[in-house]
Amino acid sequence: MDWKNYQKIILPNIPDYHKIDVYEKNGGYEGLRKAMTQEEWDPKAVVNEVKAANIRGRGGAGFNAGLKWSFMPPKQEGLPRYLACNGDESEPGTCKDRRLFEYNPHLFIEGAIIACYAMEMDAAYVYIRGEYIDWIEMLQAAVDEAYAKGYVGDNIMGSGKNIHMHIHRGAGAYICGEETSLMESLEGNRPYPRSKPPFPAQKGLWGYPTTINNVETLSHAALVMRNGASWYSSMGAQTHPGPCIYGISGHVNRPGVYEYPTGMLISDLIYKVAGGIRNGKKLKAVVPGGSSVPILTAEMIEGITMDADSLRTVGTFMGTGGMCVLDEDTDIVNFLLRTSKFYDHESCGQCTPCREGTGWFVKVLEKIARGDGETKDLDLLLDLCDRMEGRTVCALADAAAWPVRNTINRFRGDFEAKIKKATLIATS
Repeated sequence: MDWKNYQKIILPNIPDYHKIDVYEKNGGYEGLRKAMTQEEWDPKAVVNEVKAANIRGRGGAGFNAGLKWSFMPPKQEGLPRYLACNGDESEPGTCKDRRLFEYNPHLFIEGAIIACYAMEMDAAYVYIRGEYIDWIEMLQAAVDEAYAKGYVGDNIMGSGKNIHMHIHRGAGAYICGEETSLMESLEGNRPYPRSKPPFPAQKGLWGYPTTINNVETLSHAALVMRNGASWYSSMGAQTHPGPCIYGISGHVNRPGVYEYPTGMLISDLIYKVAGGIRNGKKLKAVVPGGSSVPILTAEMIEGITMDADSLRTVGTFMGTGGMCVLDEDTDIVNFLLRTSKFYDHESCGQCTPCREGTGWFVKVLEKIARGDGETKDLDLLLDLCDRMEGRTVCALADAAAWPVRNTINRFRGDFEAKIKKATLIATS
């Protein structure tokens, strides 16, 4: 892959690209214009084009966005339908949507309105984490520009279509990134996840058909409508195509947010894009897609690329593309403890396995970290994972259990060394 000559398309190096006039001069809103004004682009044709492009969700699940759109039932006259845009972005290590809000908000707005047209929706609700105060204001300014230009609102481009966009500020709860919790929060309720079925496409916001998509995923829909499915699917990994916003953090020389195609070698992202491990240290581990995805050892990343199929071969996921790099000096026990504290704090408490299990993760890991651990504690932690995974209404329990299970299995020696050291001190 000739990634060194890649020209950025989501976050192009164009001054003032966040302003609507600059965005329009560079092809902005042409995809929306095509959908709204050209007869051959009826809603079904737009859905099929997005499906053919194989935009795989950038929010973590990696599901084909067009296929998800096709799950919406036929439009019933007089009944509203909604798009929920997930910009909550509370997964540790993830910071891509924030960059979109700041540098290219109109790409997202265009993609969201295209999605509403394709699924015959009345409105898009954009859910953004409450801590993103500055970025909420940036997006609101862009939405106001889009209304003023007639790209959002009543009778868009003379098409007779009325689609509105509303920004909702979240209250700082990680659970609201789960799609049904997001809908509960939008409705003004405590964000307890809903049991499924019914699925949002059948009964979503206020009981009406709803689709939930990640902000970056919707941005890609605008690119597809502007340039075509073939153009999009020819870029990056064959089965997981398109551009990707990578957030690289941790022990690297140049942490930051980078845009490149999918299918990048993890080693290239670390050593060539992010400048290698700081202070000349060796690599110890990589969490490739946000804190919930299974961790990889330094040996496991050899030849592995950032796309769903390649990552699956080593038992992990693309997630949100938020890569955390850990050097040889990392205390892996304390790293896992810190991760587990996050999930314990953010569990909504609705389901007993998650509410109690996340707390026990913290208690047992604290015991090991302070030097009181026993070998049987590792088996207890793995047993807790068995009792949590797949046993709750939403996937937060799984997100909490995967780091514990995989970090212990892949770095068991680090845990045993700490336990052995504690045992030697206690018996000396």
